[in-house]
Amino acid sequence: MAALLSTCVRGCCRISRARKLQLRKFSASQRLNDDIGLDQPLPNFPELKYAVASRETYDTPVTTLENGLRVASQKMFGHFCTLGVLIDSGSRYEVAYPSGISHFIEKLGFCSTTKYQSNDEILQVLASYGGVCDCQVSRDAVIYALSIENEGIEKGLDILSEVAMRPVISDEQIDYCRMAVAFDLENIESSPQPDILMTELIHAAAYRDNTLGLPKICPKENIDRIDTKSMYSFMKNFHDPSRMVLCGVGMEHDTLVEMARDIFVKKTPIWKENPSLVDPSKSIDNSVSQYTGGKMLIEKDLSNVSQGPNPFPELAHLVIGLESCSHNDDDFIAFCVLNMMLGGGNAFSAGGPGKGMYTRLYTNVLNRHHWMFGCVAMNHVYEDSGVFCIMSSAHPSQLEELALVVLSEFLRTPEQISKEELDRAKKQLQSLLMYNLETRPMVFEDVGRQVLSRGSRNPAQFYLQEIEKVQKEDLQRVAKKMLRTKPSVAAYGTLDKLPPYEKFQEILAEGKIIRNRKSFASLFR
Repeated sequence: MAALLSTCVRGCCRISRARKLQLRKFSASQRLNDDIGLDQPLPNFPELKYAVASRETYDTPVTTLENGLRVASQKMFGHFCTLGVLIDSGSRYEVAYPSGISHFIEKLGFCSTTKYQSNDEILQVLASYGGVCDCQVSRDAVIYALSIENEGIEKGLDILSEVAMRPVISDEQIDYCRMAVAFDLENIESSPQPDILMTELIHAAAYRDNTLGLPKICPKENIDRIDTKSMYSFMKNFHDPSRMVLCGVGMEHDTLVEMARDIFVKKTPIWKENPSLVDPSKSIDNSVSQYTGGKMLIEKDLSNVSQGPNPFPELAHLVIGLESCSHNDDDFIAFCVLNMMLGGGNAFSAGGPGKGMYTRLYTNVLNRHHWMFGCVAMNHVYEDSGVFCIMSSAHPSQLEELALVVLSEFLRTPEQISKEELDRAKKQLQSLLMYNLETRPMVFEDVGRQVLSRGSRNPAQFYLQEIEKVQKEDLQRVAKKMLRTKPSVAAYGTLDKLPPYEKFQEILAEGKIIRNRKSFASLFR
């Protein structure tokens, strides 16, 4: 055994010495480059290209094609791109149609077309380039978008042209849509946090029976009324290239324009090939929105909405809104800063840097009234109008006090604004803006919506400078302007304690709230 170990040790030593000799021999062969200085390039190596510091303006070129389609692009690093079609359409244009057609269009996005037999075939083509797709509908736009590798841009554009202008809508697909929409309605009604429903109600109250007040979510009574002809008729009027913007992020503009001209200009929409698909009596309604104010109330027992080991508390939900301005108005930035200054959130949400724990609705409302579940400011803005609102919730027994607290915060907005809270709101808005523009899909929507609205895009630096210009006098001015408009009130739940609508008008008109000390009891006082 000892001899065996000795033999193994001698063998290992010989291997080690051989390796050392080989290593020294390898090192000696490299001494040919010892005389080359550190400031001289090494032979047989490619020439290095050093990065040079420069300022990129990130301009957004826009080109209008022969058929009226606007093509916009934005440079961005990476081997993936986001591209899509934004259409000047949506639920605000459904006045001559059964409300809910846009909801159906969203469900039928990226389904069968004249070239692709089904959604599965489209997804299979996209998957070969690592792509994903989505269709989203809002009150003022329909968006077909996808993210894909740069090698698949041409395939992606072909798919976008097919789903936007040549969809094949069968009776079977309509039946599928009806089931999907019915499920959406059931899900909204059973949700313990009815944010979608409250957004619908405040728009219906603010713009009663016109444009922005028309329902985005299909009403239950319209599910069986919407058919293939009504959908084709709507798409024929609004899915026209002159109302579209083709937007790409992460590609060269000239390449995108050339491909778009070959694909979008040469294709004929399916409703032009077959006019029998549409109802010729339907026309385009481009009415300007009319802010009306008013109320929309839904009385419902929500005590058993969320059962289980950790049930949600029974809540009543209230939204109070006033007219603000459009995103083309000079006061748009001031309203955005005011929105950040009010802030808000839920009583049980976690805090942290940038969360807005020092906003007015946190410090003056949620921190002082333990019975409030949530209170948050929102500013819904469109091309021709806007509604600034505060969404709040509490137990139904506290509904009257909830209304008084929210109204008091509205009335306090024109009061003294400290430099600290103004600077904090501006920095938070600037930070949120830049954070959102770090992702391709957000840049895509920003570029597309701006070009769709005004024909060009203002860069982020423009908005950073405009935000910095806002002074406290601007916030006080827009707040006073907002308080002179008629209130919009939306409520959902057990509403026995809700004050009458006339009380909201009276308080806002007088500019003060009369209350006793007992009504403002708080654990923090």
